[in-house]
Amino acid sequence: MKRIEGRADISTRLSRIAELTRKYPEGAHTTLAHHIDIEFLKEAYRRTRKDGATGVDGQTAATYASNLEANLADLLERFKSGRYHGPPVRRVHIPKGDGQKTRPIGIPTFEDKVLQRAVTMILEAVYEPLFIEGSYGFRPGRSAHNALEAIWKSTTAMKGGWVIEADIVSFFDCLDHGHLREFLDKRVRDGVIRRMIGKWLNAGVLEAGQTFYPETGSPQGGVVSPMLANIYLHEVLDTWFEREAKPRLRGRAQLIRYADDFVIILEHQVDAERVMEVLPKRFGKYGLKLHPEKTRVIAFKRPGPNDDPSGGPGTFDFLGLTHYWGKSQKGNPVVQRKTAKSRLARAIRSIHQWCRMNRHDSIAEQQRALTQKLRGHYGYYGITGNMRALKAIHQAVRRMWRYWLNRRGGKRRLTWSRFTAVLERHPLPSPRIVHSALAVNPSR
Repeated sequence: MKRIEGRADISTRLSRIAELTRKYPEGAHTTLAHHIDIEFLKEAYRRTRKDGATGVDGQTAATYASNLEANLADLLERFKSGRYHGPPVRRVHIPKGDGQKTRPIGIPTFEDKVLQRAVTMILEAVYEPLFIEGSYGFRPGRSAHNALEAIWKSTTAMKGGWVIEADIVSFFDCLDHGHLREFLDKRVRDGVIRRMIGKWLNAGVLEAGQTFYPETGSPQGGVVSPMLANIYLHEVLDTWFEREAKPRLRGRAQLIRYADDFVIILEHQVDAERVMEVLPKRFGKYGLKLHPEKTRVIAFKRPGPNDDPSGGPGTFDFLGLTHYWGKSQKGNPVVQRKTAKSRLARAIRSIHQWCRMNRHDSIAEQQRALTQKLRGHYGYYGITGNMRALKAIHQAVRRMWRYWLNRRGGKRRLTWSRFTAVLERHPLPSPRIVHSALAVNPSR
C-alpha cells in the first residue's frame, strides 16, 4: 500500500510540473531537483530495464539491487551535492539495415541509467505539454504505430499529396551542445538538473580500451539521450515548421516525426518544393545535415482511372515500412504499407545467423526461440495489407530452420516430409495481422 501511495505522490508531483508548463508556456522552471528524493529514485529504479548490458563498471541490476536502499541514498546525496560524476558510456556497434554498416550504441552503467531515468521523468513533465502532436518518438503513451497511423490518415485525407522523405546524417553524433544549452535555457534553469545534463554530455565514450570526449553529440542508447534529442528537434524542426513554415503554405501540411526520423506530407507540389528548399538551411544553422541522396520529394498523388500504370505514384519508407498506393477489396485506391525490403532482408539474415549458431540446441528450445522472434516480428509488421511479407518471413524461417537442422551431423537427412512431422510437434506461429486498419476506418 505504501508503495502505491509513493507512486501516486510522484505522479502528483509530475502533474504539478506539467500544469505549471501549461499555465506559463513561455516560462522557465527554476526549481526542479527538489522533486527527486529517495522515493522518486525508487520509482526511477522500477522503470529502469534490468536485463540490459552492463556499463564500464560491469555492475548488473541484480548486484545493485542487493543493497538497493543504501545505493539509492548514496546516489541521491552525490546527485544533490554535485559530487556525482557521469561515468563514460561503453560504446558497442550493432549492424544497420544494410548488414554492412554499423550503428554506435552507448551503454551507461546501471546506476547512471537510474539517475538518467529520474531526470528524464522531470524533463518529460516539463516538455510534454509543449511537444507538438506530430512528434511520436520516445514519448509516454505514443508509439511507432501511432506515427504510422497518422501518416495513413494524412496521406488518405490529402489523397496522397507530396511527401518529403528526410534523413538526418548522424544526428546523435552531431547534436550541438551549445545550441542544446540555449534550448534548455528557455524551459529548464534548475542548477542541479542542468549541471547533471552537462556532465552526461561531457562524460566521454569508452571504446577499444580508450576514452574519447566528443565535443558534440549525445550517445545513442543512453536513457536521457532520446529526451534531449526530442528537445533539440522540437526547437530546430517542430516549432519552426508549425509556427513559421506552415502558415506560409498554400495547402494542408503535416509533419510526422519519430525521434530523428521524419516525413512531411503536403497537399501541393509548390509547397513541397518551397519547404525542401529551406529545410537544409534550417538544419545547417544548428549543425545538422540532411543526407543529399536520402532526402527527397516524392509525388504520392492518388492514382486516377486514366493514369498510366507504368508511371504510377512514388513510394516512401518510414519506420521500416514502405508506403504505397494499392487497391482495397472493393477496387478503390488506398494507401497501404508493407515491410521495407531492407528490413525484411535484415530480419531474415538475423534469424539465419541465429539458426546457424544454435543448431545444436534441442528442437524444443529452438522452437521456443523462433516462436518468440516471429511473434515479435508479427507484433510490429502485422499491419493490414502486409500479409504477403509476413508469409514470406514465415516461409523463410521454415526453410532456414530445416537447412541448419540438417547440418547438426548424423546420417539421416531431414526431408521435407520428416520436417513437416517436426513442425506438427513443434509448430511455428502462423502470420497474423495485429494492427488492423479497419479499426481506423471501419468503412473499408
